[in-house]
Amino acid sequence: MAFIDELRGQGHAVESICRVLREQGCQVAARTYRAWRQARPCQRDVEDAYLINAIVDACWQRRQGRKVATPVIMYGRRKMTGHLRRTTHPTVSHTRVARCLKLMGHQGIRRVKKVRTTVQSNAGVRAEDLLGRNFTATAPDTVWVTDFTYVRTWAGFVYVAFILDVFSRRIVAWHASSSKQTDLVMTPLRMALWQRDREGHPVTAGTLIHHTDAGSQYTSIRLTEHLKIEEIAASIGSVGDALDNAMIESGNGLYKTECIRTDLFHVGPYKSLADVEFATAGWVDWYNHDRLHGALALVPPIEYEQAHYAALNPELQPV
Repeated sequence: MAFIDELRGQGHAVESICRVLREQGCQVAARTYRAWRQARPCQRDVEDAYLINAIVDACWQRRQGRKVATPVIMYGRRKMTGHLRRTTHPTVSHTRVARCLKLMGHQGIRRVKKVRTTVQSNAGVRAEDLLGRNFTATAPDTVWVTDFTYVRTWAGFVYVAFILDVFSRRIVAWHASSSKQTDLVMTPLRMALWQRDREGHPVTAGTLIHHTDAGSQYTSIRLTEHLKIEEIAASIGSVGDALDNAMIESGNGLYKTECIRTDLFHVGPYKSLADVEFATAGWVDWYNHDRLHGALALVPPIEYEQAHYAALNPELQPV
């Protein structure tokens, strides 16, 4: 059809072109060419084109005349569907989103294996495992899991510790340091307690479990005594077993995959502690407020917490 259209543009008659093609063994009729000229894309192709435009708009933004990727670009089929349903296409199906992503050649970001960082200390105090790999909670501030990971920079290693609320998967606090001393894990604990109190939901004494791995920082006397003062139950999993602290290990993997190994939150190499803090702050803010979480019915952690507190305090109804 394109060949006939090209010759027609040069002044040849369609019937003559088709007659010569038939003589050469290519059976084609003039009405076939005219039907091709008048053809329009089907409804599905048009709807897919609009959906692809919506995906592109969600994944890319224009800032200062430049096209910049957004964190949504890391989503695969499932979370991209959830994002579109919350924004521009409330009734879009998984299969349609998958088809459009395939046409675009788009794939969600994937994780890679990490290096083990847990180092046991025989001099520390070893608490019992109070969770037994049961990472569930019925309310916020009943179970916190915590761990730290590392980031390579030009100035050396930077260690980043996180505290995650099991109920809402929210990162309650984090801290970055160039040292692996006990302050690396004590600082986010104090920050988490302060943050909860500032939001009007202080941690009730005797109701919180603080679960960690068996690293020397978490078995230290300073941290153990601080947990006793705050009346927080200490819980420690086994050594070198990611399953005994699986939730926070998964969180660390997300951090390395979505923040450190992309240029969405920091452009260029990580040169110092300040670069890591800048990128981590942006990622944590996006993670808590905007990132859709699969275990929370594809809603962000803070939104999930707010829905929980709203259900506990229903509005008064008129009598």
